[in-house]
Amino acid sequence: MPGEGAPVVAVLATMDTKGAEAAFVAAVLRERGALPWLVDVGLREPAARADVANTAVARAGGMELADVLALPSRDRMVEAMGRGAAAVLAGSLRAGEVHGVLALGGNQGAAIAALAMRDLPFGLPKAIVTTMASGNVRPYVGCKDILTLFTVADLAGGPNRVTAPVLRNAALAMAGMAHGARAAPQPRTANREPRTAVAVTALGNTHPAVARAMERLAGAGYEPIAFHASGACGSAMEELVEAGAIAAVLDLTPHELSEEVMGEGAYVPVRPGRMTAAGRRGVPQVVSTGGMEYLCFGPPETIPARYRARPTAMHNPMNPNVRLTGEELARVGRAMAERLNAARGPAAVLVPLKGWSAYGGPGGPLHDPEADAVLVRTLAERLDPRVPLRRLDLHINDPAFADACADTLLAMLSAGLRSKD
Repeated sequence: MPGEGAPVVAVLATMDTKGAEAAFVAAVLRERGALPWLVDVGLREPAARADVANTAVARAGGMELADVLALPSRDRMVEAMGRGAAAVLAGSLRAGEVHGVLALGGNQGAAIAALAMRDLPFGLPKAIVTTMASGNVRPYVGCKDILTLFTVADLAGGPNRVTAPVLRNAALAMAGMAHGARAAPQPRTANREPRTAVAVTALGNTHPAVARAMERLAGAGYEPIAFHASGACGSAMEELVEAGAIAAVLDLTPHELSEEVMGEGAYVPVRPGRMTAAGRRGVPQVVSTGGMEYLCFGPPETIPARYRARPTAMHNPMNPNVRLTGEELARVGRAMAERLNAARGPAAVLVPLKGWSAYGGPGGPLHDPEADAVLVRTLAERLDPRVPLRRLDLHINDPAFADACADTLLAMLSAGLRSKD
């Protein structure tokens, strides 16, 4: 590990193929007052020296490099090296010796780096420079705050007139972030005082309700944090709740549960178990039905054929919202009830009977009160009596509904504080 006095940036690279690029990035980091710490995550004989050899990385993951190479498939080799790199980084973080992580790679290098970065804390600077960044990066990034930068050309043969500016920009950005992390290490979200943090789930279709509820929570002295129900944000919220960083959850827009139960859509959670972390932790939660009546897809041509005849609202040219049936919502309701019944802390469900989204109210393209009623009946039949179900003759975006949800959660929090006195 380099000496003290400057921020340290761990540089992950497959040194058998990206050694020259890693050396180039290391030089730029030094130029900007950051100390590079080269970690070799490659599988073959390195072409350049690293501070942590690939043999040590494999060993940190519980295997010798020779045993990794003897695994029957490349994906298992990648998993083994990712596991080892994660262990190396975790040890350095515990010692306070790393202030940022920068990875270079193609498909294999990016996969190893992503596996290593997923267990790193929110707020720690982390970035991957890769040929894969122009495609779907969700399998790599998951629900973590990982910056990705497209290399434009392949990282092969050393920096050139195309890749050198990209690599330099990545190193300059990471040096700046690492200096900031070293100067003010405490703002990492998971390490902050959680007692006033309240998660609020959101979509554009429920924004008026979200904004109103957040205003009411802030007025009561809490810090509301909105999580867009994009699949990744909801999963990030679950992870932060699990880590003890969130005091309460106002799940106004649990749309992702519908996509998890149905197993398709653009917003399927990147990790399973939506609407479970608060229950496990005993964190107070108020849940509504925002956006649960539809699935989101990408461009219209990505809608599966079996859904194309259904009522659809085009949220934008790349985001069609496709209506769910009553039978499908019954499945969603059963999962919702099961997860809330398992909660160890206070939970309540509030349902707006006049529509669950901007498109689901009277006159809207997704308005189907009969189908919505199936989910409500399912909840009424299956929810444990200790999880109250309130039906309000309002639309989700009516101010009175947002106030009711926020006030219910504030009452739970107040009761919890009184019980501790």
